[in-house]
Amino acid sequence: MFEQKHSITLLFNANKVYDRRVIAGVGEYLQTSKVDWDLYLEEDFMARLEHLDEWSGDGIIADYDNPEIQAALQKAKVPVVGIGGSYSNPEDYPDVPYVATDNHALVQAAFEHLRQKGIQRFAFYGAPVNEHARWAQEREKAVLEITRAQGYECYVYRGHPVRPETWQYTTKRLADWLKSLPTPIGIIAVTDSRARHLLQVCDHIGMIIPDKMAVIGIDDDELARYLSRVSLSSVRQGCYELGEQAARLLHKMLKGHNPPKKPILIAPECVAERQSTDFKAISDPHVMQAMHYIRQNACRGIKVEQVLDYVGVSRSNLENRFREERGHSIHTEIHHEKLQRACKMLENSNEATSQIAKICGYPSLQYMYAVFKKHFNQTPKEYRDAMKNNEDEDSFILQVS
Repeated sequence: MFEQKHSITLLFNANKVYDRRVIAGVGEYLQTSKVDWDLYLEEDFMARLEHLDEWSGDGIIADYDNPEIQAALQKAKVPVVGIGGSYSNPEDYPDVPYVATDNHALVQAAFEHLRQKGIQRFAFYGAPVNEHARWAQEREKAVLEITRAQGYECYVYRGHPVRPETWQYTTKRLADWLKSLPTPIGIIAVTDSRARHLLQVCDHIGMIIPDKMAVIGIDDDELARYLSRVSLSSVRQGCYELGEQAARLLHKMLKGHNPPKKPILIAPECVAERQSTDFKAISDPHVMQAMHYIRQNACRGIKVEQVLDYVGVSRSNLENRFREERGHSIHTEIHHEKLQRACKMLENSNEATSQIAKICGYPSLQYMYAVFKKHFNQTPKEYRDAMKNNEDEDSFILQVS
């Protein structure tokens, strides 16, 4: 039996990674199901509402975090599925079938990640109150509720709207707040963009990450990840699942099924762990300084002598301190940092192995081959293939389970 053809419009201002992933999730449902849909999305990915009442399609999937879109669809004559953030107060949900990212679960994942690292102090860098970003206030409520329930105090700073003309003022106020916090501390940022502000300001004021401040964002935005020298840990939202569930829900509605009365909440995918939360309780300030320098410069081909110059103590002094705190030498720490970066690039990128060797500070591809043979008894290519095979097996298990 053939599916009836439908015209579906997507109302999103897809200038953020979140919206684009949600749209990709809708597309994934289109590819893997039997629906016969024509999807309409503006060429520049912006939502146009001026002539929405003249549109003669069959259904709409829309961004209900946007109050203008929500208002424009109040009198819609076709089935509508809203997508947006979750709310702690059930009365705040819109009166349409709704699929929501679980804001409480996002913050819970970030908090648990930091606490598992041994962090006992917490802060939250939020956003100014804005009707277009009610999800930000929901995340702030969640972090206060979670930390309070666990017996922790949480320091909150919303900051100011970040615009080019106010950037200097904004960073100064943010720096003042960071300097006022007790350390070590874990900071949850409401988005990756705000987390990036934290990383930049910490760099300006000499605050060592993650030893003094461990930072985690929300979104796992690839662009934000590469715009700071310290790679950012982040909670990855279930955006594809949001899009797929919204499309599945609309599909059922078009076939005459009644929608669920309660919103469908989508949990986060995972925590993508990177340098900004690689916290290890280090008490020696000289070792902390050395670790900070090594993290930022290992892949530039530094030697032990450059670490010593940066910290300003003798080799024997720092080596002894290092062995007490880290259980190995400074040279081994540099080696581990380069190897870890190479492994992550082989796992998560399509860069040629020769380019990875160069980026990670190895003198030649042959040298990196020797390192991998020694540690893993594999060439870099064999290591990459093995990681890829593991991912494929995990995916297969998920699909058949």
